[in-house]
Amino acid sequence: MASAAGARTRVARDLKRERSAHKDRPRRRGFFAIILGVGLIGLVWLHVWLRLQVVHMGYVLSTTSKLQHRLEQENRELKIELAMMTSPDRLESLARRRLGLQQPEKGQVIVLP
Repeated sequence: MASAAGARTRVARDLKRERSAHKDRPRRRGFFAIILGVGLIGLVWLHVWLRLQVVHMGYVLSTTSKLQHRLEQENRELKIELAMMTSPDRLESLARRRLGLQQPEKGQVIVLP
């Protein structure tokens, strides 16, 4: 009889362990579900943030490209203006009008060795 009582006690202990293990499983499932949900929400937020960064960089790139084209056009215009300002014909006419200079006559030019 003692062994029967011992067997019942063991069976009762095993049942208690199984019940307590079953009680922990829903808690674990809930915990893992919460962790999974938070992870998914984090991934969605990361995706949204990255998309916003792509759009922002697109605007920055567009603005920079427009600025580059405008500066290239201004550079071309300034090169043309520089070429006109340093043109020998223009400089000669300015020297004649403003400074009263003329072409040198023979004998006025001295070449140094």
